Amino acid sequence: MGIAGSAPGLTDLRVLLGALDPDVDPVPKRFIHVSHDRARERVADALMMFREDEGTTLIVDVKEGDRSGDRMLWACITLRVQSSLTAVGMMAAVSAALAKRGIPCNPVSAFLHDHIFVPWDRRDEALDALSHLTP
Repeated sequence: MGIAGSAPGLTDLRVLLGALDPDVDPVPKRFIHVSHDRARERVADALMMFREDEGTTLIVDVKEGDRSGDRMLWACITLRVQSSLTAVGMMAAVSAALAKRGIPCNPVSAFLHDHIFVPWDRRDEALDALSHLTP
């Protein structure tokens, strides 16, 4: 797959909301913050990496034996509709639906799909909220 000149995918908000098709990854995730040097060591494990002035944020899978502790576990809900990077309003509608239920969310947009990270223990409630979104 090459680099496209324009962003593929849907832009019509009604169509996008009607076709979200959310899917939860069965493996919990963690957001971690590391130095830029340390990020190079962990990049192969990262689902996502974002560099800021203060360091690098990584989203990583949580292994079965590492699911306890004081750091929060997150569920990754992939919106399987192929949305354009230029689509307007979809993420606002999704985050508003979750906000109505008091569910925090951290959205990440990739080239073909959007991904919503919600607290692991509220993933089913988040899916229910998304299923009630109407175009």
